[in-house]
Amino acid sequence: MAPFVEVMRKADYNKVYDEKLNNRRERRERSARRDDPRQKAKRKLKFFERGMGIDLPFLLLVLVLLIIGMIMMFSASFPNAYYNKHDSYFFIKRQMIFALIGLAAMIAISFFNYNKLHKFAGPMMIIAWVLLGIVLIVPSENGVHRWIGISSFNIQPSEIAKFAVILFFAHWGSVYYDKMQYAKYSVAPGLGIFAFTAGLLFFEPHYSGIVIIAILTIIMLYEGGMKIKYLAMGAVALVIIVAVAAVTGLLTYAMQRMDGWGQALAYTSADDPKMWNATWQTRNSLYAIGSGGLFGLGLGNSRQKYLYLPESQNDFVFAIVCEEIGYIGALIILLIFALLVWRGITLSLRAKDRFGKLLGIGLSAQIGIQVVLNILVITDWLPNTGISLPFFSYGGSSLIMLLAQMGLVLSISRTANIERQ
Repeated sequence: MAPFVEVMRKADYNKVYDEKLNNRRERRERSARRDDPRQKAKRKLKFFERGMGIDLPFLLLVLVLLIIGMIMMFSASFPNAYYNKHDSYFFIKRQMIFALIGLAAMIAISFFNYNKLHKFAGPMMIIAWVLLGIVLIVPSENGVHRWIGISSFNIQPSEIAKFAVILFFAHWGSVYYDKMQYAKYSVAPGLGIFAFTAGLLFFEPHYSGIVIIAILTIIMLYEGGMKIKYLAMGAVALVIIVAVAAVTGLLTYAMQRMDGWGQALAYTSADDPKMWNATWQTRNSLYAIGSGGLFGLGLGNSRQKYLYLPESQNDFVFAIVCEEIGYIGALIILLIFALLVWRGITLSLRAKDRFGKLLGIGLSAQIGIQVVLNILVITDWLPNTGISLPFFSYGGSSLIMLLAQMGLVLSISRTANIERQ
């Protein structure tokens, strides 16, 4: 029996020894392949392939929207820039700088391991709250507190708050995904984060920011695993809170913004000066959209941008898009937006971990939410509450944050289990 045991021990030793030799041989071969110039060139060619590079379709969609957005923003802005800034290129020059900074951030972040953001979820939320608090003590602009001026650059804390909310709930949902069906781990943190953020936005006031963050909170909690019954209960509670606030006069600013909502074309004369002024921007937006017809008046040929439509380079830029390139051109742009959101969500659903899935869905959903709300505002389906159009509306912090967030989606795409096109 003893000789047999000894033979088995030697056999096991030889087996382990052979495995070590094979492992060493494989490591040497892999190292040699990495150092081989031909293999290096081959890896560069495979930059966009599965598990090795960013998703090319998503990147191209972002770049296409950015280029079209820059062209249309310039077309919509130069009369206002010439009249108020004495420089037709004032807005486009600044927007190009913001775009270059944003593109650099997007490329850099696409190489970043998004999982390292786990530990920044809490601090980022606190930073957003601090900035939302600081903006309240900064002198108002047009009666609202939304921007923190640093030299010639303005930071809009609400843009950072949107990202912070997405990041926090992506982290929370990935850590407590097996407990999200309990109110303690879903409803409680959801209400806490949203209530504090919305409270700070309320005093700016920035109601459109509250709406966007509310929708993002619902999406993130639902994707994180919260039961639908809690969402229904939250919706009922929110309706009650809004109704009470409206009755008690807490929503004075919001009620003022609702003056003339849905009646822009009913006030076509100055017989009622208050309503004439209240519906001025939306009415001229509808004029611009209607004037474009199917094929538009031609790029650069808008009439409403000549100081009829206020701030045409900002929230109402898509009205000028409709006027200049028509319904067909506008629908093509909306289709590109839809493809971008669809591709971003598809990549996120196939991420290697729950954190990447939740983070990517939130970032992609934010674009879709803002596009839909912006279109509803310029067509008078929603009150004019100041919702920018991604990649199109003028704004530094908005564009830079947006492109940086697209960099995160590209980072997630590097490990997404999806065929590269």
